[in-house]
Amino acid sequence: MTDELLTVPDVMARLRLGRSTVYELLRTRQLSSVTIGRARRVPASAVRAFIKGLEGGV
Repeated sequence: MTDELLTVPDVMARLRLGRSTVYELLRTRQLSSVTIGRARRVPASAVRAFIKGLEGGV
């Protein structure tokens, strides 16, 4: 099964967060990513898992 890979601007739009916040989530590994060459991509499943984790914390 393949998972859609999102760019940082895609993640920013889906989560309605700024660029710095998204990169901070990636840096602290709260949001997982893969690097392809120099490009950083976030699996859509990682975004869903991040949101699910937020919902569980409420």
